[in-house]
Amino acid sequence: MKVPFYIVDVFARKRFTGNQLAVILAPPQVSSEQMQEIAREMHFSETTFIGPAAALDNTYPVRIFTPEHEVPFAGHPVLGTAFVIREMIMKHPENEIILDLKVGQVPVSYCLEIGKPSVFWMKQPEPTFGKTFEAAEVAQALSLPESSLDTRFPIQEVSTGLPFIMIPVQSREAVKAARITMDIYEKLISTSEAKALYIFCHEPYDTENTLNARMFGPYYGVAEDPATGSAGGCLMAYLHKNRYNPELPPVVMIEQGHEINRPSLIYGKVAENEGKITVEVGGSVFLVAKGELVV
Repeated sequence: MKVPFYIVDVFARKRFTGNQLAVILAPPQVSSEQMQEIAREMHFSETTFIGPAAALDNTYPVRIFTPEHEVPFAGHPVLGTAFVIREMIMKHPENEIILDLKVGQVPVSYCLEIGKPSVFWMKQPEPTFGKTFEAAEVAQALSLPESSLDTRFPIQEVSTGLPFIMIPVQSREAVKAARITMDIYEKLISTSEAKALYIFCHEPYDTENTLNARMFGPYYGVAEDPATGSAGGCLMAYLHKNRYNPELPPVVMIEQGHEINRPSLIYGKVAENEGKITVEVGGSVFLVAKGELVV
């Protein structure tokens, strides 16, 4: 059978930047095993599959696969899939869409500012904070000297649906120099729910932005991700909890992907009310290609 698909660039300022995503309109006959095979064939950080039916309240069932595993939540797949639903599937596009994921329902809103690329925003699940890690082992996993880590702040596991290890470093040079040492990385994640490392610093390439970051996730078949919205949400919660900046700007702008020639820009917001932290992550999406898979 022939199955429609779309390729989009997410967290991008223009086409051919940001993080690539394949979005598949999956009929019921496509099995979980076939979804994993298709994700491996596409070989992007993630591939999503939109179920065949949508509820009357604009809720769409969606599954997310990396080349190696299905995951309950991921950031750029949520925004990219919402873009495809709004622009390619809906007969009358709405500005509010709900994706029904393994982690639960995630609302996505559409925002258009005149003269600027449109932005999709998602409200991520409430953050949770897990174990902390020793600087020496983490530095070795990243092939960095321990002195390059910013030990004023904890190295900590954070999740807003998918856990990451948040790693503050001293400089952009340290971010740029990081390389995974596989045996130490595998030992590190063997005792952690989080399997991906997210390193960041306060020295962006573009001075208009707030932070510079990289994500490494070999466990998922993703050596390095150009833009990671789920990690961006975790980072927002981490920054707020640990008072990383004396005052965060209303919209935090996180650079990612420069080191692999896929520059990306993630927008983040964080707030706390009666002890409950809420996180929103946004970015622009561009259609790159569409076609049919033969399954």
